[in-house]
Amino acid sequence: MKLLRSIPILLLLLYLAAGVWLYLKQRTLLYFPSPPIETDYDTLTIHNEGERIHVTITNPGQPHALLYWGGNGEAVAAGAEVFAKALPHYSTYLVDYRGYGYSSGHPTEAGILSDALAVYDAIKAKHQDISLFGRSLGTGVACYVAAQREAKRLILITPYDSIESVARDRYPIFPLSLLIKDKYNSLGRVPDIHAKTIILIAEHDTVVPKKHAYRLAKAFPATQVEVHEIPGSHHNDIAQTEAYHQILKRVFDER
Repeated sequence: MKLLRSIPILLLLLYLAAGVWLYLKQRTLLYFPSPPIETDYDTLTIHNEGERIHVTITNPGQPHALLYWGGNGEAVAAGAEVFAKALPHYSTYLVDYRGYGYSSGHPTEAGILSDALAVYDAIKAKHQDISLFGRSLGTGVACYVAAQREAKRLILITPYDSIESVARDRYPIFPLSLLIKDKYNSLGRVPDIHAKTIILIAEHDTVVPKKHAYRLAKAFPATQVEVHEIPGSHHNDIAQTEAYHQILKRVFDER
């Protein structure tokens, strides 16, 4: 009987220990900083809040600009050649998050969002217009900038409503609203976003289940958003599909 009475206490202790572990380790579960990648492309260094933010630039000097924020483990400079060839009429800025690539510091939501605005403000005067492009984690950054600054268009690949919402699916027994530090609440920013928005969703996305992308999409006025679900695609291979490239080619041809 004594053993039976101790089981609830043990379970409670395990629950509390797991909650503490999740709280302390959450950023290592969210961010996977990529190593520096050397390229032959032009670069830009933005100094913000004592950190150096590294940006890789393709096709500099074009009237149209594209700001790109990648996934949580993405080395964005590795995609420079793809952007350079696919978008010859756009100067594309591929932003290394804090702690990623050649950028200094450690990734946090507050720091990354601050850096994103600093990059936007640094290039604004050089271009006729700026479009914002985010993939996975980067969709939360792109949504934030779109809510704070003027953008011609907003492209979101495998987006989410919020990191908290996605995490709640994975850890339903924990009070995540109290535990999560970096929430990237894209859904809450929609009322302040006025750019034409294009959302591409992977049919078989298990990293960010597509219900989160559709929840975000439904928050936009129907006349403002264009939504495409790419058949047969997954979170990490959506960019390898022909449909993905056809849709984006059409979008960017509309200069």
